[in-house]
Amino acid sequence: MTGWQYDIIGVGSVAVDDLLYVAEYPPPDSKTRVLRRVRQCGGLTGTALVAAARAGARCCFAGVVGTDELSDTVAEQLERMGVSTRWMARAPAARVIHSVIVVEQRRQTRTIFYDLEGALGALPDWPPEEAILSARALYVDHLDCARSLRAARLASSAGIPVIADFEYVSAPEFEELLGLVNHLILPAAFAAELSGEDDPAAAARALWSERRALVAVTCGVDGVWWVERDAPEAAWHQPAFPVETVDTTGCGDVFHGAYAAALAHGLDAPERIRFAAAAAALKATAPGGQAGIPSRADVEAFLAERAEAAAAEVGAAVQQGRSRALRRSPSR
Repeated sequence: MTGWQYDIIGVGSVAVDDLLYVAEYPPPDSKTRVLRRVRQCGGLTGTALVAAARAGARCCFAGVVGTDELSDTVAEQLERMGVSTRWMARAPAARVIHSVIVVEQRRQTRTIFYDLEGALGALPDWPPEEAILSARALYVDHLDCARSLRAARLASSAGIPVIADFEYVSAPEFEELLGLVNHLILPAAFAAELSGEDDPAAAARALWSERRALVAVTCGVDGVWWVERDAPEAAWHQPAFPVETVDTTGCGDVFHGAYAAALAHGLDAPERIRFAAAAAALKATAPGGQAGIPSRADVEAFLAERAEAAAAEVGAAVQQGRSRALRRSPSR
């Protein structure tokens, strides 16, 4: 369809992340040397929108930031990374999330310390209905559920699909917001908490509802389990792509954003999940959060290489089987 100004409009968290790289995370009451320090922008919605924009989607951030220096940094970075701030609101009392992320190089893990003071997902009357209706899909996270709920109601009333990234229950309004989500992608731990199912496939099925188009449960190096509208009783598995991990900061957000872009590009569910898994894998090979997000061309090249390698393996296996059959054939 045509006529939309944006493929994805998002409300929710944006952040400034100070990343500290250390050889090993220190024990209590000790010191450790910082090997490298990097400042980047992040946040669940902010990073997902950047990932979607890098993957070729037209994106707009319609949440709220402050009037301080960190808010300026976020606004400038979003525009620089291809995300419009046409519908972004500014409020003197608002702030962006400020995080310190300690990245341990030995185990390729990260620990996040975040300050939510002043962080708002939206305003009581913002974004306006005009903004929501200008996009093909709405993206929300768990920050400020009450105000994100208003945006989700507007989108649902207009038949606009809602895509969500939730990590915890943040407000009484969460249940209604969860019920309005069409494309639900959750980390394994939170999916288990919500569903009461430790098995990710069972959790995905338990979180299904008639409103859903897809439910996915991401499991890091163990891949992702998902169910879709065509066969909600079946759970499918996409293995994680093996890569040499450098930094997993933002991988989940990148998965969400790449999935949203793939939805905008018209890919079917297996293709969307595969594209998102590839984008997240590529992100893990680069340091930082948004700085390491791959482009659509990067992801497509990565998938093409994997397809060629898989075809070569199949060809080699077939040839090996023929050789064995010939060796077993009786001589004449």
